[in-house]
Amino acid sequence: MYLRAMRAGQRVLFIQTAFIGDAILATSMLETWRAARPFDEIHVCVRKGNESLFTAHPFVKKTWIWDKRAGGFQRYVRLIRLGFQLRSTGFDAVFTPHRHASSGWLAWCSGAPIRSGFSVHPLARLLTEVHLHRFGDGTHEIERNHDLIRSWAPKLKGPKLYPSTGDAAPWLALNATRKLRWVIMTPMSQWHTKQWPLPHWEQLIRMQLNSGPDIAVCLMGSPSDAPDLEQLALTVNSDRVEIAAGWKLLEAARAMSFAQAVVTNDSGPLHLASAVNAPTVAIFCSTSPSFGFGPLSTHSEILQVEENLSCRPCGMHGHKQCPESHFLCGVQVSAARVHQSIQRLMMPKS
Repeated sequence: MYLRAMRAGQRVLFIQTAFIGDAILATSMLETWRAARPFDEIHVCVRKGNESLFTAHPFVKKTWIWDKRAGGFQRYVRLIRLGFQLRSTGFDAVFTPHRHASSGWLAWCSGAPIRSGFSVHPLARLLTEVHLHRFGDGTHEIERNHDLIRSWAPKLKGPKLYPSTGDAAPWLALNATRKLRWVIMTPMSQWHTKQWPLPHWEQLIRMQLNSGPDIAVCLMGSPSDAPDLEQLALTVNSDRVEIAAGWKLLEAARAMSFAQAVVTNDSGPLHLASAVNAPTVAIFCSTSPSFGFGPLSTHSEILQVEENLSCRPCGMHGHKQCPESHFLCGVQVSAARVHQSIQRLMMPKS
């Protein structure tokens, strides 16, 4: 293939303008490419809000941002402007694991002679390299994405983020006066059917605190999650429960790297934990690990309902409410099972 003959020092772009978790998992492509072709100039393109993941990244030359927040015609004006900016940069290759028309258009508009994406992309005809999109067979997202670059970067690397020393400050301040063993929990999710029930989280927090006087819990989430996290902490009523709502992404990632364990739904924080190799308990409710978004940390466990529910999985992304109105896929994952998983992860490693 043409890219095998490319000389060192080429300019490449990776486009992933989906959500936070997708952008984090796409860093696997950056790590893989860098290891295989260390002299190439690497750029990334992400949606506005995710650019902070690449602050002071050691080998990303530039982060391009598409601001999707504008409504109506202005949204497309910004997209067109970005496309022409990419074109003027002169990329030799563009890779887009994102499967929406916007990313395909940006790849085409870049003018790069190599444009690699998936066959299911709505603008696949504008790509020069098209690859089968394996989904639902247990193939992890980073393996799927690797198919786009495998011919030129054969050895797969995992996702990785690069928090700075300063990103540790909020966590160090939280733990400055008490040397405790912390478990980070991220109870909230944008999709209700991906979110393990809050009463179960309450039970889990109590179990965890009861397992030792040196155990503490940090409830982490976005600013919009703060009211629910505060209510959860108020209900438990312990001075060993702290709230971290609205921390920057790399601050949250750095905190996870210090934690004894991270407990999360199938959502963005799961991939933050993977990117810093934090011990992770991942709870899957309506979605399935077979979709390819499970934890990648060296020490991790996946928990899901044991009963074979005919309605599960009920979709790729989740729903605002359970389509069957019973939410058994969440309710039947007990707090005791999750607590046991945490305890196993917190045991000293030989």
